[in-house]
Amino acid sequence: MKFTVPSKTLHSFASAVSKVINAKNAITILNNFLFSIKGNTLTITACDGENTLCARIPIMDVDGEGDFCIDARRVVELLRVMPEQELNFNVNDSTLSIEMTHPNGSYKFMGLPGNEYPNLKKTPQEGSMTFKTSGASLLRGLEFTAFAAGTDMLRPQMTGVYWDIKPDRLVFVATDTHKLVKFEDQSIQAGVEGSFILPNKSTNVFRSVFSKDEEVTVTLDVERGVTFETDTFTFDSRLVKGRFPDYTRVIPENNPYTLSINRHQFTTAVRRVSLFVDEGHGLIKFRVTPDKLTIKASDNEYNTSGYETLEAEFNGNEMIVGFSSSYLTELASVLWTDDIIFRLADPSRPAVIVPTEDKADTKLTMLLMPMNVQEF
Repeated sequence: MKFTVPSKTLHSFASAVSKVINAKNAITILNNFLFSIKGNTLTITACDGENTLCARIPIMDVDGEGDFCIDARRVVELLRVMPEQELNFNVNDSTLSIEMTHPNGSYKFMGLPGNEYPNLKKTPQEGSMTFKTSGASLLRGLEFTAFAAGTDMLRPQMTGVYWDIKPDRLVFVATDTHKLVKFEDQSIQAGVEGSFILPNKSTNVFRSVFSKDEEVTVTLDVERGVTFETDTFTFDSRLVKGRFPDYTRVIPENNPYTLSINRHQFTTAVRRVSLFVDEGHGLIKFRVTPDKLTIKASDNEYNTSGYETLEAEFNGNEMIVGFSSSYLTELASVLWTDDIIFRLADPSRPAVIVPTEDKADTKLTMLLMPMNVQEF
């Protein structure tokens, strides 16, 4: 087999596909890419035993067809430092020795038979559902929610982003029990109904590989997994088993008190005051009055403290409430409006955080559980 491919193109796609490979694999063959040549297309496949990612690249001067495996790490590292030029591959069909040449050099690899590579590609079964939407919409939904997903394997249902598919919208939800983020996108008209939990690893792969400019076909088979496909990539991902918490019951609908504050002033003040929190619990305290917000943190072990007072609008009486400084910073950092709105009930109930204005056809809602405060 022979073919020619631009070095930067090959590096771009090989690097993207490699993101699905684990640092350590129980099966040695999974340390390799599967290169498949058919017609004028090279398909690069990577697998971790549960998920499979394929990229399709146009190639030139093709002579022959077939499959072979090649060491993934070595190929990516070599291509990373390769200048922009055409690379010529010559594969011996019988010995699977691989020679990659360019005008100023030559590199030799030993390949493995392509038929030894596991085939995890999922064929859609009866009862599966499919819809199409833009990559930009899916990436936006994951951007606003993925950071809130849990990592505790004792609660596996929370270690991913929940996709709640409705005929007229798609709702992305993530939670780790301390914070919850819901992003509703009515621009995604799926026309079908279903749900699944996409694992954290698969979420990260999707965000790093798929483009905003391509249309994505989503095929869901709750027993076999989910497949995302564009003209360039196909990603078969496993799903998190189990039932996601009922987010509709968790988010309070009638928190009566509203705190409105400038986003930039608030986030920078929180970052400064957070330098003085007790690292054991990370508590940051709010004292809210009708016209101002006082933020305070202290570490009694080292006798340090800090506080700042900001102008704010609050429609209730004085309230003292505590939050985790790190969670508060995470939630505030994803907002885009000039002001942030906190909807509060009392110091023991979760706060709802929203932008002053949502983007077109979307709705972002964030929930933060309070921490116990004895005194300000």
